[in-house]
Amino acid sequence: MDVDNWRWGLAYDQWVALPVSSSRPPARYKHAAAVVDQKLYIVGGSRNGRYLSDVQVLDLSNLSWSSLKLQINSSAENSEGNGAPEALPPIAGHSMVKWEKKLVMLGGNLKGSSDRILVHCIDLETDIWSIMETFGEVPTARAGHSATLFGSKIIMFGGEDESRSLLNDIYVLDLETWTWDVLETKQTPPPPRFDHTAAMHAEHYLLVFGGCSHSAFFSDLHVLDFRTMEWSQPELQGDLVTPRAGHAGITIGENWYIVGGGDNKNGCPETIVLNMSKLSWLALTSVKQREPLASEGISISLATIEQEKYLVAFGGYNGKYNNEVFVMRPKPRDSSRPKIFQSPAAAAAAASVTAAYALAKTEKLDFEKIEDDVSKGREARHSQPDGTFELEAIREAKAKLELALSEVEGENSKLKQQIDEVNNTHAELSKELQSVQGQLIAERSRCFKLEAQIAELQNMLESMQSIEHEVQLLREQKSALEQHMEVASTVQRQGSGSVWRWIAGGTSS
Repeated sequence: MDVDNWRWGLAYDQWVALPVSSSRPPARYKHAAAVVDQKLYIVGGSRNGRYLSDVQVLDLSNLSWSSLKLQINSSAENSEGNGAPEALPPIAGHSMVKWEKKLVMLGGNLKGSSDRILVHCIDLETDIWSIMETFGEVPTARAGHSATLFGSKIIMFGGEDESRSLLNDIYVLDLETWTWDVLETKQTPPPPRFDHTAAMHAEHYLLVFGGCSHSAFFSDLHVLDFRTMEWSQPELQGDLVTPRAGHAGITIGENWYIVGGGDNKNGCPETIVLNMSKLSWLALTSVKQREPLASEGISISLATIEQEKYLVAFGGYNGKYNNEVFVMRPKPRDSSRPKIFQSPAAAAAAASVTAAYALAKTEKLDFEKIEDDVSKGREARHSQPDGTFELEAIREAKAKLELALSEVEGENSKLKQQIDEVNNTHAELSKELQSVQGQLIAERSRCFKLEAQIAELQNMLESMQSIEHEVQLLREQKSALEQHMEVASTVQRQGSGSVWRWIAGGTSS
């Protein structure tokens, strides 16, 4: 592949490794990435248990790597309050969004950080790095969370705090005022998790996919409707997807592209795409099991070059750390928006609107025809010297008007009947939905209890194993003591016999 013309001849929906014209940066995973002005920025990450503090930049115009040397904001304060930090701290498991000409990073694993989440900001126009002072209800420190940009706000969900407790809370950071707010939601939220992905859809919905707990990996999809603040778990169509964590996602229009991830045993080799309007999964393409794209802790970014969009993937871990760059040219897909996030009430309302529209359309067509007939009658009135023809035209128009009104009333009666049927269906579906939700809540409660019982049994099993080990040691000590006592007793008996023999021999002499 030509470095200068790497975009020529790229097939749709296929990953291609990019050549580079300079040395690659250190391999890593759990980093953060974003594309700004045709430059791919890689920030931090982890390698061999060590957190990284560098910022690497790939110029997509000539495929050359370079390091970004940051200047420190003199007014920045570190987490320990000891003045200005000397460099970007080593960090991994953080999230990052591109906002204007800035890279805003939330949280992550930082050594010696505070108990509240830190917000770092890199100004790409000045190359100045700062720790931002935030206000409001600042959330606890965490890593493995998701951060989704919506306008000038970042929506943060879940993660794992410093004590390894899993979270499923949701906070919003206003980038205009650097103020945090916690969101109160209804219905059943997603189970606590980390290393998941999240995306915004249609300016009203937050979608959360995959991730893991300390004992399970997820392939579920949860949706938060910001208009009602209600969580739901919609039914999905299309291809089946495997549970995964540490994957990466990016949206283009109605489509949410997911790459990589795994379950600590195997990486996920397929790249999948979710049509967020139709709620349908599609397995787009697949690679071999041990290739870099089947990695956990991978990143994916969106680059726009000469009005063409490209997916850019970097890094990850699948038995070894990676530092290769892959690009995909996504095929343009259907961007229609069918009504898919609908409750039964919304479906009934939509049916009513459709009926009203059909009625209005019928009325419009009929009355346009009647108005045309009246107009003809007026023309005839002006063309006749007497009012005979005028009277006949008016009578004819009146008859047609009465007939049209009768037809409209009949159609209106039918549509009202259909609306009543839809409303009845909605009532029945609402009852079924409430019943199913109650069953789900009961099942989730039972699952949580079972998990607690399993954890308690595991602790008991570990305690029993420890007790058995102590009992075995005591048995061995007892056996050794018994052998020692037996030997001592034998020696004592032998010694006593000799004395008595000596005494007996002396007496007889």
